[in-house]
Amino acid sequence: MLVKRRNPAASGRPEGFPDPGFWQGRKVLLTGHTGFKGAWMLEWLEAMGAHVTGMSLQPEGPVSLFEGLHGTARLEGEITDIRDEAEVARRVAGIEPEIVFHLAAQSLVRRGYADPPTTYAVNIGGTLNVLKAVADVGSARAVVVTTTDKVYRNDGSGRAFVETDPLGGEDPYSRSKAICEMVVSAYHDPLEALGCRVAAARAGNVIGGGDWAADRLIPDAVRAWGRGEKLQVRRPDATRPFQHVLEPLRGYMVLAEKLCGIARCAPAYNFGPFEAGAKVRDVLDLVAGHFDGAAIAYADRIEGLHEAGTLSLDPSLAARDLGVAPVWSLEEGIAHTATWYRSFADGADPRDLCLADRMAYFAALLKAGHSRQADTPDGNAEVA
Repeated sequence: MLVKRRNPAASGRPEGFPDPGFWQGRKVLLTGHTGFKGAWMLEWLEAMGAHVTGMSLQPEGPVSLFEGLHGTARLEGEITDIRDEAEVARRVAGIEPEIVFHLAAQSLVRRGYADPPTTYAVNIGGTLNVLKAVADVGSARAVVVTTTDKVYRNDGSGRAFVETDPLGGEDPYSRSKAICEMVVSAYHDPLEALGCRVAAARAGNVIGGGDWAADRLIPDAVRAWGRGEKLQVRRPDATRPFQHVLEPLRGYMVLAEKLCGIARCAPAYNFGPFEAGAKVRDVLDLVAGHFDGAAIAYADRIEGLHEAGTLSLDPSLAARDLGVAPVWSLEEGIAHTATWYRSFADGADPRDLCLADRMAYFAALLKAGHSRQADTPDGNAEVA
């Protein structure tokens, strides 16, 4: 039987765009909300009217995007170490969330080498604690656990990974995230029995204003150039699926909406650009073009601990099931990122900068959504 399904773009909201009506008044638990992606996501969710409670460690470093966006008072009562099973259980029981986004993690490859026990305890044990608490409380309808493009067993072929490829990893961080996904898989059936669905979200390398973490490409560049120093780059020919932070965050939210519905969802989705990954040197050359006097020294040979040379994701499944496809090109994402950092250095309010980027992204998404309607001019799609 054929039924009519209204295309959201016909009412001004393109397919693959988070529905503000869905999020209005929703009780959301967001772990890792003091981190880079978490701070951006908290801002977006609350702008749509969601009631968000965070669960994270204190922000790291002298500069924090979270504090710039939300202030320090917001931290009271929300600082939680996800390795503490009893505290996680207490917090989740007090929140009774409808939607859970689990972003909290030890996410740095080199820190994983330096401290494997903490990396495993946070990424595996912490995920187990969160999922167990969610199952015990039984209030949630959807859980999205974010992992990484590095969960795949990398054979060095350079091909784009699809969701059914074997998981693995050659460093503690990558392995910890692959095992994290096994924990997620173990909770599929128990949570579904409670009326809750869970999925993993695998995103490529994200860029965007407000990231101040160590060992991150653009933050390291901004810090070096701000001090008038030359940026030292260890692996200039490493290839990664770079994307602006707003791209995967949109995917996470749309995935949560789908999990709350009746449509089929896969157990995991890739979120990244359709194009092959970009080389580190090419990304930095683009970034440097936005900064006066930017200097870079590229290493002649690979140095340091092992990291995958090439990583690439195939996001076709997310495009098919969720209607989520990248909107900004790499050049556009870099331009917005560079503008954010330059404006921040000139004294701009990070809240204004993030809002400006969100508005620009929404405009690009609306334009892309309406252009895709060319094949369905009445705004409707026929589905079996």
